[in-house]
Amino acid sequence: MLGINNVFIKYGDRTVLDRISLSINEGDRVGLVGLNGAGKSTLLKIMAGDISPHDGNIVRPNGTTIGFLHQDMSLPKGKTVLEETLSILAEIQKLEADIDNLNHQIETRTDYESESYLDMFNQLDELNERYRVMGGNTIQVDAEKILMGLGFMPADFDRLTDEFSGGWQMRIELTKMLLQRPDYLLLDEPTNHLDIESIIWLEQFLETYEGVVIVISHDKTFLDNVTNRTIEIDLGKTYDYKANYSKYLILQEERREMQKNAFENQQKEIARQEQLIDRFRAKASKAKMAQSLIKKLDKMDRIELDSVNAGKMKLNFPPSPRAGEVVVKVKDVTKTYGERNILDKVNLEIIRGERVAFVGKNGEGKSTLSKIILGQVQAEGTAELGYNVAVGYYAQNQAETLNPKLTVLETIDQVAPFEMRTKLRGILGSFLFSGEDVDKKVSVLSGGERARLALACMMLRPINLLVLDEPTNHLDIRSKDVLKDAILRYDGTLIIVSHDRDFLEGLTDKVIEFNNKKLKPYLGDVKYFLEKRALDTFREVSLGKAGKNDAPIDSLRAATAPKKPKLEGKDYHQRLKQLKKDVQNAERKINRLEEDQKKFEATMADMSIFGTVEYDTAVAKYESNKIKLAETMSKWEAAEMELDALG
Repeated sequence: MLGINNVFIKYGDRTVLDRISLSINEGDRVGLVGLNGAGKSTLLKIMAGDISPHDGNIVRPNGTTIGFLHQDMSLPKGKTVLEETLSILAEIQKLEADIDNLNHQIETRTDYESESYLDMFNQLDELNERYRVMGGNTIQVDAEKILMGLGFMPADFDRLTDEFSGGWQMRIELTKMLLQRPDYLLLDEPTNHLDIESIIWLEQFLETYEGVVIVISHDKTFLDNVTNRTIEIDLGKTYDYKANYSKYLILQEERREMQKNAFENQQKEIARQEQLIDRFRAKASKAKMAQSLIKKLDKMDRIELDSVNAGKMKLNFPPSPRAGEVVVKVKDVTKTYGERNILDKVNLEIIRGERVAFVGKNGEGKSTLSKIILGQVQAEGTAELGYNVAVGYYAQNQAETLNPKLTVLETIDQVAPFEMRTKLRGILGSFLFSGEDVDKKVSVLSGGERARLALACMMLRPINLLVLDEPTNHLDIRSKDVLKDAILRYDGTLIIVSHDRDFLEGLTDKVIEFNNKKLKPYLGDVKYFLEKRALDTFREVSLGKAGKNDAPIDSLRAATAPKKPKLEGKDYHQRLKQLKKDVQNAERKINRLEEDQKKFEATMADMSIFGTVEYDTAVAKYESNKIKLAETMSKWEAAEMELDALG
């Protein structure tokens, strides 16, 4: 168990963590959530021992190990990817030497009954277990598997780490950490630089991970798939929920509503008691009763409402100047990197006011085409902007390009038009930089704060073509919602690259799918696109899985038309009877399971049992019942489809 005891940390006049205490137990998969700058990364750094709290302490069992993947890291230069990954071999080699030394002592010593001799067997067991956990003789094979799971190709193993961007270097560092399999794995925004394939691989890896996982992420799906406990940090306090992110949102709202009701009821009772005291004070015969009521009030355990952090960005794009009818025209564009062809004679025309999403598997050319359109990358063919087009561009690494030596105010002052300079503090305030915040160096800002500053810089001038490449990286979930609302109100033309389905839904009226060096348009938003592609989730699109609508129309009709089974006479009627029975049984079971789900949900909503065995049992039954319900629904659907096919 890792214990966080009365931890307090304060920067200037701002209390980041206000004497918090937590216990992290074996088997925990913890999601740390809260607004940007709430103290999530600070808490991880304290757990990892990178910084010390101003008061309080961290306690963990002797001999346990911690791995910490943080946002700001750099690898030493001059090593290949595989060499850097296997640099952790030093620990394995030390383990091997320690095991050999102990084995030698056990073989040569003769004090078989002594306590120190028996202790050596315990030490040997611990070392062998650590050696097993770290992979032992299979370390290189394991390293290659993890590297490939995180997106590297075998040809990359012998390339120098210097050749890779910060995002790819982060993957190398993550590989090293996963290879070591620490007892406590601390991950600060691990999905920011991962493509969807790698995110899914990491989710699957963490499902069977033997140690404790504590993760900061603004990816709702990742949190739901990886975590079983959510700890919210808000205004220096922590709120602990034994649930993944989606369930936490429900429980959080219920807790606040119950707290509000209890507070209001108590305030009414206090007011009633105070009225009685005032009345009794005036009468000598009631003075004793008045004193009794005063003592009762003094002893009352007062309910305090949580001080919910109400800070919220206020984003509004300036009105767009009018552009020509055709804003972007791409004709026969081909782009090759070395021997790899990314785009092959693609064509695209974007009309004024259109809102377009670029989607598809990573590496298919979405960001590349965006840069070709903006003239940042050269290619064969032509890519032209229309008449009077003013571009606002937010790149994937936009926040990382800010000068770390400048202050927040100096950064925005560098790019502001002269007439805007008197309004800069007000603009920064709308992006949650107020008071002394504007004098902070960029180097001390969190990833989310840098992202907000980069957005502020982009929105100083009127634009009529907004190009956003993964704009939600580093933004907390609340800020994502604010940005989405601002984009929905934006009156210009939009091109957006994103893998975030929640963010994209309802945001665009056209989707361009990048697949096998070509572009395929779909008229509608992402939801419409998914329906047309007949795929269950946006993740499958990002993995490049083909939907049934990719087939030619004739073959599609043939594939989707109900097929008449070759059954006749007695066999036909027996099968028909059995299917009807299967459908009825499934429907009865579905109704029963759905009723059970409602009961479990009602139990889970009872805040009085929060954190008890009864609550944990209800959660476990809810999850088990959920699986049974999904399986029964599948059986019902299969039986119904066969019945339809029988006619």
